[in-house]
Amino acid sequence: MIFQKYFSQIKKFDWILLSIVLILVIFGLVAIYSIAVNADAPDYGLLIKQIIALVLGLILVFFLGFIDYRILRSYANLLYWLGVVLLTGVLIFGITVRGTRGWYSIFGQVFQPVEVVKILMIVFLSKYLTSKSSASFNFKNLWISFLFIIIPLGLVLLQPDLGSAAIFVVLWMGMIWLTKVKKSYMILIVAFLILSFLISWFFFLEDYQRDRIITFLQPNRDPLGQGYNITQSIIAVGSGQFWGRGLSLGPQSRLNFLPAKETDFIFSVIAEALGFVGSFFVIALFGLLFWRIVKIMRKSQDDFGIFLTWGVLLMIVVQVFINIGMNLGLAPVAGLPLPFISAGGSSLLVNLMAIGILQSIYLRQKRSVA
Repeated sequence: MIFQKYFSQIKKFDWILLSIVLILVIFGLVAIYSIAVNADAPDYGLLIKQIIALVLGLILVFFLGFIDYRILRSYANLLYWLGVVLLTGVLIFGITVRGTRGWYSIFGQVFQPVEVVKILMIVFLSKYLTSKSSASFNFKNLWISFLFIIIPLGLVLLQPDLGSAAIFVVLWMGMIWLTKVKKSYMILIVAFLILSFLISWFFFLEDYQRDRIITFLQPNRDPLGQGYNITQSIIAVGSGQFWGRGLSLGPQSRLNFLPAKETDFIFSVIAEALGFVGSFFVIALFGLLFWRIVKIMRKSQDDFGIFLTWGVLLMIVVQVFINIGMNLGLAPVAGLPLPFISAGGSSLLVNLMAIGILQSIYLRQKRSVA
């Protein structure tokens, strides 16, 4: 009887959404496999870890889908402070990878807490803004929400992880925009962000982070130094032409000219192997994913569900645009993975958790309609 109940729920899942996600994950697995095959001594460890993360993530999708997402609202404050503890702890007990002290090492496995904290911040902001959305969103509410977001934002900047910090800012601004905030407040926010950027540029950004931004504006300034990553990525994308060179046959990825090809620049690997056709297909899949999430948001039965869905959409959209943008030389290298595709268990697990929350919202809105 219990199994029948759960099976009937599974049948009511948004299988279009889940199918799109699984196709994106398969693209990532194929790309990671093609990179592993090209190695002098083929190592499938990263591929195996990604498959394990996929299995665990799918379990979370169904688990969170069965749970009523509105329960999260009751634990939002606790989840917020859990996120703060995780980000504080990693500065003390974490390990440094590529200049960022943002990973825990547990029994030989690394875990990036900022990925989880993104979801926790979405839950908290959704709860806070829901309680304020019935009335006009005033300056006091804006200031309080800023104080709440500045703590995790500051901790992330201390790592330093500029890419994740940018996501926190976009989440805060984007979710506030969904309230009845006055335009004058939005102008103040933009002015404050510009001022914050200028202060960060002179007092907080590391030299390599400033170099990344300068290199983005002038990639040919140092093609063998700071501009090397972007230059090689653009070459890889261009060499794929229309149909691509084929899996494991692209010279940029096969001969190791392309850096961080399993993570930051995996889109370049796909573009080189599958050409314009494959790249366009991946971008089209993300477009379908965004459309499906918007559809869930528009049919959501309560403000909390709307804010949650909007927050998840913002999180994924920003990462997709920045990652593909930096692969094409249109955005600075920010160290952000391509959702569902880049290698990285933490990122894949968290993104699948987000899909699980969306499934819960989708199921409850169908029940309400019924």
